[in-house]
Amino acid sequence: MTTRIARIFTHHPATVGETYFGHMAFAGWFASRLGLAAGAALIHAILPFAFETTASRIVRELYERTSKRAGTH
Repeated sequence: MTTRIARIFTHHPATVGETYFGHMAFAGWFASRLGLAAGAALIHAILPFAFETTASRIVRELYERTSKRAGTH
């Protein structure tokens, strides 16, 4: 039973070549970058001259980082 519970926390991280804590760190970093992109996009919506390419640059960066990970296609 304990092994089955541990597996639900470790299976997905293992498919992308990470440990549970490594995956947690990456996901936290990813979430922080998404938050920055969302904030830049919101400010850009109100002030179109501000952060013209910031949100799209961050999204592109996130795509490049995740598409190169093990187990992703």
